[in-house]
Amino acid sequence: MSIEVENLSKVYGEQKALNNVSFKINKGEIVGFLGPNGAGKSTMMKILTTYVEASDGVAKVNDFDVKHEALSVQKLVGYLPEHNPLYLEMYVREYLAFNAGVYKISKSRIEEVIELTGLTPESHKKIGQLSKGYRQRVGLANALLHDPEVLILDEPTTGLDPNQLVDIRHLIKNVGQEKTVFLSTHIMQEVEAMCDRVIIINNGTIVADKKLKDLKADQVQIIEVEFDYRVEDVLLNKLKHVSSVKNTHDFVYEITFSTKEDMRSMVFDFAHDNGLKILQLNQKNVNLESLFRELTLK
Repeated sequence: MSIEVENLSKVYGEQKALNNVSFKINKGEIVGFLGPNGAGKSTMMKILTTYVEASDGVAKVNDFDVKHEALSVQKLVGYLPEHNPLYLEMYVREYLAFNAGVYKISKSRIEEVIELTGLTPESHKKIGQLSKGYRQRVGLANALLHDPEVLILDEPTTGLDPNQLVDIRHLIKNVGQEKTVFLSTHIMQEVEAMCDRVIIINNGTIVADKKLKDLKADQVQIIEVEFDYRVEDVLLNKLKHVSSVKNTHDFVYEITFSTKEDMRSMVFDFAHDNGLKILQLNQKNVNLESLFRELTLK
């Protein structure tokens, strides 16, 4: 087990940032850690990287306790914090060489991570001259310097433009082929593009833990339809595969079907048979974004 968290809590004064959190991450998984601002994502990552101590509970990385075996954990973990701390006046190679010295790593490793993270074209520059995307690459290169078994990335794609997002996404996916990656983000598309699994946290409590393939398999179909007159819910509930009917406002209904079959033709037939006109009709699917909203707006 790469990461194991059991009944973990963290209290700041009177605020409970984490409340009895438990989860496990297997070796080689890329797991997205989702939650609204203030949900406890950064606190969890700081605990796993030994920067902050938990108030209660146990956290382990590769069976090493983060509280009692901190040095062993630090050797195993590569960490990119949300606010990437870089010495802007230093050159890229100079900065990486400085950190390689801390880890007592061969300088040949510096060239390896520069190539791995696509830093070669900018590696002759000072960090302060780099774009946000390349500064993130420097942070990733630094996190990878000591060839860690586990990567913990806090909001690694924040502030990147669309091209930079694609580059960093590919980089994380490639790195994840050999390492366990635990990353926090609030960008649903990034999780769907990079991760094998998603854990959602809200108000310090885990509210969902699903594999992406299971989430997609669980998808149901939602049709939003507006008729020209009010319809009794009991009539709509008689439609084939209907699991729920909700009158959202006026003559607008949200009909959920437990099938992937396109049910719009059935709704059209229902309207025709009952002398109704359809003013608008939209087909929606339950996806990660809708699941996130459902679980975090409560």
